[in-house]
Amino acid sequence: MTLTLGCAAARFPRRFKSSVLAIDAHTEGEPLRVLVEGDRASGFTEPIGTTMLEKRAWAMQHADQLRQQLMLEPRGHADMYGCWLTKPTSDDGDVGVLFLHNEGFSTMCGHGIIGLVKVGLTYDLFSTAEPDVVRIDTPAGRVLAQAHRDQQTNAILSVSFLNVPSFVLDADAEVSVPGMAAPLRYDLAFGGAYYAYVEASDVGLELGPKHQPAIVDMGKRIKAAVSDQHPIRHPDSPSGGSDLDFLYGAIFVGHAQDPANHSRNVCVFAEGEVDRSPTGTGVSGRAAIEVRAGRAAIGNDQPALLIESILGTTFSVRAAAIATVGSGPTELQAIVPRVEGRAWITGINEFVIDPLDDLKHGFLLR
Repeated sequence: MTLTLGCAAARFPRRFKSSVLAIDAHTEGEPLRVLVEGDRASGFTEPIGTTMLEKRAWAMQHADQLRQQLMLEPRGHADMYGCWLTKPTSDDGDVGVLFLHNEGFSTMCGHGIIGLVKVGLTYDLFSTAEPDVVRIDTPAGRVLAQAHRDQQTNAILSVSFLNVPSFVLDADAEVSVPGMAAPLRYDLAFGGAYYAYVEASDVGLELGPKHQPAIVDMGKRIKAAVSDQHPIRHPDSPSGGSDLDFLYGAIFVGHAQDPANHSRNVCVFAEGEVDRSPTGTGVSGRAAIEVRAGRAAIGNDQPALLIESILGTTFSVRAAAIATVGSGPTELQAIVPRVEGRAWITGINEFVIDPLDDLKHGFLLR
């Protein structure tokens, strides 16, 4: 119900005037930098807004400097990812969150939810009305997370969450991609953000780490082509203008390398970032695709899909319940995905923003 960031800051006091305290973690390989405390000189302040979408819009306009300083070089890198904890915007929320990356602020992030719950509960960054249950306000909507602990050590082993309603907006769509002779088939689905899902075999891609440059190139081309050719409208805003009405990335789907797993997802998002995890919002949209195609059933008692990342790490996802989005002619059937994964804390850092540093606002090289 209340943020207690100051408690953590007291345990890890900042030594420099213009600096930001952050706790770093990774979720199944994907980095997460949790911004904990800072001063106004660094750009750290409570975002303004009565909804998380309003806070996101305010941050995009007034706090992009903070994002650049903490995500880009020399403090970050091209594939860094972060989250900014805020006060909740709902009466029963425990914490609000904004997600940051190399391009801007995303609307939802599954690996970020898992990581922030691990970090937040480990260091008491916020209080909760119910032990190990965290009600999180995101720009895409309410997410309900649950920490799962070892009964003997009390360590958090994994985190699961019920995501925002996820759905297929367009199945079997086609797009003309520069450099490709024939139109490319894809599914457009939402799992907190919109993705174009493409079979890796259709574009001749291998989904392993050594193929990352080709994956990035193709992902950026597909994202640009779909964004240009396929207008996106969220069903809750059929006339357009919603801050959710944009394509976040492309996801390549391929065979699992481990026969125990269902498949492999590799996501290229923002400005050519490659998700090292299976992508929490991505597997949510993927579950909606599988249910719509009749390849997965709905219910907590149904088998979970184990989906691999580019590293071979996994998230489990199942369609926990049915939902709807939109109304009237725009109403669509959706699912409520339940996603589960693991996160590890990797460091506690004080990042100094020296006002005399010519590169204090960050830069990005590829």
